Amino acid sequence: MFELVLGTNNAKKLIELRLLLPEDQVQLTTLAEIPDSIDVEETGDTFQANAALKATEQAKHLQRWVLAEDSGLTVNALKGQPGVMSARYAGTHGDDEANNDKLLRELETVPDERRDAYFNCYLCLSDPEGQVRLEENGRCGGRIAHQRSGGAGFGYDPLFIIREYHRTFGELDLTVKQAISHRSRALRKFIPRLLRLIEQES
Repeated sequence: MFELVLGTNNAKKLIELRLLLPEDQVQLTTLAEIPDSIDVEETGDTFQANAALKATEQAKHLQRWVLAEDSGLTVNALKGQPGVMSARYAGTHGDDEANNDKLLRELETVPDERRDAYFNCYLCLSDPEGQVRLEENGRCGGRIAHQRSGGAGFGYDPLFIIREYHRTFGELDLTVKQAISHRSRALRKFIPRLLRLIEQES
């Protein structure tokens, strides 16, 4: 069994990751279960850089394999914002309500045809020595609504309309989100590569 630490404390991200990773081959541990895990400062200027920081620094500290991810929202009309600042767009890390309020204010006068956006997810796997062994990414396109809708999901989900469904991620159930989200798209590309790596390491 391959032991893998999921390098996030976000409980809702963990749910998505756990559901998609093959638990019959991978023994998953979360940072919440490791008392001496560290908080890695996200100082990178790209999602890829932040994912690599979180994976490699945590892996070196714990001397374990770590899978980290960095994800966020890119809005074309806002020149790519909130981008890597997605979780702290309004100033406080993880304040979803404030972040959504700020996004709505910034787009208040922007018409529907210019409210295109996409979610990004970058994954990075580090070995215990802090070497990047695998990287992958996924993207999901949509449009920003004029008001929140739905109580499911987290972050910007209540504002992110999936065009094919004419509903926000906040309105869609987890099964649909698993099929089309940026995180699931990244993981579907990542998992076959992870399984090949596990074979090589065993």
